[in-house]
Amino acid sequence: MEFLDFFQVFGYLFVILASVYAMIASAQVNSTFKKYSNQISRRRLTGAQAAERVLFANGVTNVRIARTQGHLTDHFNPKDNTIYLSDSVYDSPSTAAIGVAAHEAGHAVQHAVGYVPIKIRSAIVPVTNIGSRLSMPLIMIGLLLEIYAQNFKYGYEIALLGVFCYSLCVIFQLVTLPTEFNASHRAVEALEDGMILDDDELKGAKKTLRAAAMTYVAALAVSLMQFLRLLAMVAGGRRRE
Repeated sequence: MEFLDFFQVFGYLFVILASVYAMIASAQVNSTFKKYSNQISRRRLTGAQAAERVLFANGVTNVRIARTQGHLTDHFNPKDNTIYLSDSVYDSPSTAAIGVAAHEAGHAVQHAVGYVPIKIRSAIVPVTNIGSRLSMPLIMIGLLLEIYAQNFKYGYEIALLGVFCYSLCVIFQLVTLPTEFNASHRAVEALEDGMILDDDELKGAKKTLRAAAMTYVAALAVSLMQFLRLLAMVAGGRRRE
């Protein structure tokens, strides 16, 4: 239990540090995307056209590509089998836009070939959403029962159930990492093999994707630190009893 004692004392600090890292990673994505949005590819393919080529190169023909509003709101929706590209990506011939579009096409390819991590991530999304909503209420209710309802024997168990619910967020973030890195790998491979970008242009796409990947590392760090803090808090409350 010494490790939990340590986290009970410094847990908030670690969560704050992880959150600061997440903010830095997010800012880095925006600055990198902005920088390479000014690097126009020689072939002048748009993000949408690049995504089409990546899909075609992988034999995927049943995925639609559509525009969505917002900045860097790009995503692949497996429910309607559609790649949604933001305004700053869809029509842009920049190396940053092409890299992002190819990454989302990589997710579509993952679904088409049955890539295991993305199937796991899709399967646990509903459970994760429920767990994230229930975790904090369960923890607070459990701890309050432990303190104020001496005749109720299951306050600790309720709080621990809340911690378990939050652990689903950690699992989701953990499964997300290989999914995102693999999608970027597929994207870079397709851009290179399909000669969509030249070598010097490919560097811009890679840096954009690398910066985006760090946001997922940061998200995992935040959720993991929060999980350990909550676990230490609940375990510490039980020992005081």
